[in-house]
Amino acid sequence: MELRHLRYFVAVAEELSFTKAAQKLRLAQPSLTRQVRNLENEIGVLLLDRSNNHVTLTGEGRRFLFDSKKLLALCAESVTAVQRMSHGESSQLNIGYVANIHYGLLPATLGAFRKLCPLVALNLFDMRSAEQFQALDSRKIDLGFVGLRPALSGGSFLSECVAHDTIVVALPSRHPLAKKARIKLADLASQFFIGMSAANHPGARDWLLETCQRAGFVAKILQEADSEPAAIKFVADGLGVALMPEQITDLPHEGVLFRPLSSPLRRESAIAWRADNPSKPLKDYIQIVKELSRSM
Repeated sequence: MELRHLRYFVAVAEELSFTKAAQKLRLAQPSLTRQVRNLENEIGVLLLDRSNNHVTLTGEGRRFLFDSKKLLALCAESVTAVQRMSHGESSQLNIGYVANIHYGLLPATLGAFRKLCPLVALNLFDMRSAEQFQALDSRKIDLGFVGLRPALSGGSFLSECVAHDTIVVALPSRHPLAKKARIKLADLASQFFIGMSAANHPGARDWLLETCQRAGFVAKILQEADSEPAAIKFVADGLGVALMPEQITDLPHEGVLFRPLSSPLRRESAIAWRADNPSKPLKDYIQIVKELSRSM
């Protein structure tokens, strides 16, 4: 049995006429009749009732018609998918992001991409930055909203800054500095800091040390947190202060106050992707992110 036999049967079953089906398929009617009869003989089931000069479907024919349509549609979908792949396209785009950062850019880019590529499936994965780089390396995701971009070695990844996060100070609610409306970064020189784990947030420790060094002091990192909520909990417990993106204030923060810096401090936030990923939807999405990031 070949796919053409299924197409011939479906045409006859939909038209309930060998004459009309032959015209639709641009085949000679005797040839079409013979092909459908061969199909019935091969599977050993009568699919069409040809009595009284009319063509009707048998019960088995109705079931076989349903399955034949599904199989033909699946084959057509498979052909389209491999054709797209051969042109560097893909039927899906997998994107990683850090949920607690609440990127305002992400929803806007998804909406714009959906209009441009309505047939491409979008899959979102909530991942820490380190997990995103691992997923990029193993090709489980195509692009990551990684936030901080550490030194990318070997040329495997490309990155682009798409936002600048305003940094605020997280303080225990009873901390003496909490009385101030704004805090100088140098005022934190004597404080212990809560940092972000390098294992989960590559580049975060280096950024904190370099930021404090530019302010004229060495950051004393007492504790490192695996996640933003954990960092807030450490601050609430009085283990230290933290420099965090302003979006973090949307998370529950009982026992913690956030204060802006007197000299505004902003931190780059980036996207990253594999340099050797040929996906056309990925290229389209990157272009959308770049354009929208410039307008926001």
